Amino acid sequence: MDLFGDLPEPTQTAGGGKEQTSQLVVEERGEKRKREVTEELEEKKVCKGLARLQGYVAARRGEREEMQDAHVLLPDFSTCFPSMPPQVSRLAYFAVFDGHGGSRASRFAAEHLHKILAQKFPRGEVENLDKLVKRCLLDTFKQTDEDFLKQASSQKPAWKDGTTATCMLVVDDMLYVANLGDSRALLCRVEQDGQDDSRKCATLALSKEHNPTCYEERMRIQKAGGTVRDGRVLGVLEVSRSLGDGQYKRCGVISTPDLRRCQLTHSDRFVILACDGLFKVFTPEEAVKFVLSVLQDGTVEWKEGQTAEEGRFEVACQRLASEAVRRGCADNVTVILVSVHF
Repeated sequence: MDLFGDLPEPTQTAGGGKEQTSQLVVEERGEKRKREVTEELEEKKVCKGLARLQGYVAARRGEREEMQDAHVLLPDFSTCFPSMPPQVSRLAYFAVFDGHGGSRASRFAAEHLHKILAQKFPRGEVENLDKLVKRCLLDTFKQTDEDFLKQASSQKPAWKDGTTATCMLVVDDMLYVANLGDSRALLCRVEQDGQDDSRKCATLALSKEHNPTCYEERMRIQKAGGTVRDGRVLGVLEVSRSLGDGQYKRCGVISTPDLRRCQLTHSDRFVILACDGLFKVFTPEEAVKFVLSVLQDGTVEWKEGQTAEEGRFEVACQRLASEAVRRGCADNVTVILVSVHF
């Protein structure tokens, strides 16, 4: 599948060696362009109404002996960057990692993936930032996987941990979601005006599940010499893409994420990032409606120092995770709720 099929082709540069334009004219145009870019950036930073994002997290161990999930909330991700492209005004990052076989892979990804992303992110004035961001995400996942596998193989005995990953990078008001495995990202978008949000909100999928029973995933595994039994790789691993899981890499399990992008609009209310523990007992639409019901609950009490809106989002996040356990989910449950305000 062409991950960049939705992107325009890179701008073709004119062949070098032609001296039809003097160096002086080129320099004058360059200086003019720099002034224009500076003026545009100054105007954007003053006038551009970026969405305000606030993240909330809830984690429940369920009936597991160990919490193998990990998460990251960085609403101001720019603090991790030595420099950013001048056309970027805001960066944010949120991620959920659902570990299996132990918690080392999920903890490693939570600690290192965003740092690698910051190192690889485009710097300076660039063209086609969209395509560079997507390439950056692909390279980041590849290096994170390689770094963990190197550390895992150096241990005695070697670590066999693996983890899913659902990461959302926000560049100004563009969402880039990169995911591996069966954790998910959802966006709640209002479809029409009115007072009953439960009837006017659409649930948009921002991620794709990687299950070995899916045709494309199964074909890749079989071509690599692996098998799918009882819906699992070699009858054991439930996901067909992951970070870590070194013993399954030869069987077609890969660390290449699916990438999706979505422009935030004034109709958007919130994003949910969650591990599969939530979706074992909630459909995506049910999860969105549950959050909306709490946001509309006028009896919700909030902590001192919070606004009413912040309090409702905090309570909605906590209640959603608790309800998953109450409904019988024995797995770890981690939910990140990101509010969107313009």
